[in-house]
Amino acid sequence: MGLRRLQDDMTGAVTVRKVPREAFAFLAMLALAVGLAASPAAAEPRHGLSIFGDLKYPADFTHFDYVNPDAPKGGRVSQIGSGGLTTFDSFNPFILRGDAAQGLALLFDSLMARAMDEPDAVYGLVAETADLADDGMSVTFKLRPEAKFADGSPLTAEDVVFSFDTIKSKGHPAISGQIRDVEKAEALDAHTVRYTFKGTLTRDLPINVATLPILSKAYYTENAFDQTTLTPPLGSGPYKVGNFRAGTYVAYTRREDYWGRDLPVNRGQNNFDEVRYEYFRDRTLELENLLSGNFDFREEFTARDWSTSYDVAAVRDGRILRQTLDDERPSGAQGFFINTRRDKFKDIRVREALGYAFDFEWSNRNLFFGLYTRTASFFENSDMKAGGLPTADELKLLEPHRDRLPEAVFGEPVSPSVTDGSGSNRENLRRAAKLLAEAGWEQTRDGLRNAKGEKLSVEFLLFEVNFERIIAPFIKNLQLIGVDATMRRVDPAQYQRRLKDFDFDITTQRYSLRLSPGIELKNYWGSDAAAMSGSYNLAGIADPVLDDLIDRVVKAQSREELVAATRAADRVLRAGHYWIPQWYKGSHQIAFWDKFGWPDVKPKYARGALETWWFDGEKAKSAGRR
Repeated sequence: MGLRRLQDDMTGAVTVRKVPREAFAFLAMLALAVGLAASPAAAEPRHGLSIFGDLKYPADFTHFDYVNPDAPKGGRVSQIGSGGLTTFDSFNPFILRGDAAQGLALLFDSLMARAMDEPDAVYGLVAETADLADDGMSVTFKLRPEAKFADGSPLTAEDVVFSFDTIKSKGHPAISGQIRDVEKAEALDAHTVRYTFKGTLTRDLPINVATLPILSKAYYTENAFDQTTLTPPLGSGPYKVGNFRAGTYVAYTRREDYWGRDLPVNRGQNNFDEVRYEYFRDRTLELENLLSGNFDFREEFTARDWSTSYDVAAVRDGRILRQTLDDERPSGAQGFFINTRRDKFKDIRVREALGYAFDFEWSNRNLFFGLYTRTASFFENSDMKAGGLPTADELKLLEPHRDRLPEAVFGEPVSPSVTDGSGSNRENLRRAAKLLAEAGWEQTRDGLRNAKGEKLSVEFLLFEVNFERIIAPFIKNLQLIGVDATMRRVDPAQYQRRLKDFDFDITTQRYSLRLSPGIELKNYWGSDAAAMSGSYNLAGIADPVLDDLIDRVVKAQSREELVAATRAADRVLRAGHYWIPQWYKGSHQIAFWDKFGWPDVKPKYARGALETWWFDGEKAKSAGRR
């Protein structure tokens, strides 16, 4: 479950807002690692776990290739988190309630940590080794005896078991759902823990449990786990909560006594003495405050601002730098998602018609400075994207369901229509009107109505003003064909509540996918998640065929099997018209005050900034920073 901010004017977009989103940065780590599995051939203790292949790093590796192992410690960094959130009211990232602060991943260690230059691999952090059973139905971790919580108390297998039991029984369903087929965790001794699995969808589970946060049993026995709180929690990670003001900023202070600072998975990282996250109510204020020097680092998600808003003295004289970094991860699925729980959207022809009214080419030319490419696939920018006619391997998965699938699944994959970008979208609007008529919506003097006399109304839910400029021309096109289209902008807290309760017609979202997706797809587009409050399944997709294909993805034992299953699932999803695809770009556009150093090598599957960067005092002095 990749959790990334939406591109261009979709503030705060991550896989779902009001779930453990990018706001809860620990879940960004979980999202990136969840679904990775140990090689089934491994039946002895190993220093890491991987999927579909060997580990890149040997047991005696000293650091990842993309870090500077001698990076200096010191300085501070203030930033806008990639979750794009506008407020926070809790330091509890593990439950449904509240809006958790960004950066909390810095407080909590896990058994293993991900390598960002491998598609699917994690290496020992709290756990020195992992031993996967021959049948893949259990995994045993050997803990490092030196592991400690920030208060000096030892971190033991009992804490690991407590963490699993508590998160599974009381944690946010988006987390607990990932481990529902973990039957039990048991402490074999003070430094050994074994997880036992059940069922057939076990491929993902070893890494799911390896990347869970580890909680202090003693601390959460005295402090309620299932409540929001602004009391800084106890963790075992490299930072602790420093100064903060709810909804305005939160700072984390590096722990000089961090037990794991010299481990290979940590060397060259956690370099700043202070890491601070700033909160502003919209992107315009973010940009103004960056350029004014009120914080240090920001990723730009608005094409217009990147193209026109950085012509200031600090940029011209080099005190503020702008860089474009390649993003080699799958771009996933970004679009307007249609809430099919509502009767008016249950007819596939209605959903398809809505898509014809969105003129991406006009938006890209007039609003985005031509910087984006149209998204077509739920697995965009990856080898998992369906293309052409189904292959023999895909047909093996699809043919048993032919009588339950639209014929479009068996042809070229459904893709959004293309216009000339002139703004004259008449042909597409005619197609849309025809589909709506076929679906029983009749043109009347005051718009489209069905046989019950109900108007076809569509409300776009959002919480930031900047995105209105994109929705407005879409609404105008819908109104031209008789749809009563409007937009409603609400405050962030109300927005979160409405998403959690699925109280919307259409909203914007980006599902960021890993290179090897797994069980998280059930929470994105599985039938069980459609009725689960706070789940990722915003569109309410409940299709038994898709459930079967997702199971095939999770069970895949080779890259070839996984690709065939994801492509088949992509065809079914696209043919269902559950969304109106938007756009993507395979890069990160970052702007920052020139006070940092960074390694020569960027991690292949991560931004790298600021995790592997460090404070450069000479640069900071030249830029007038501290």
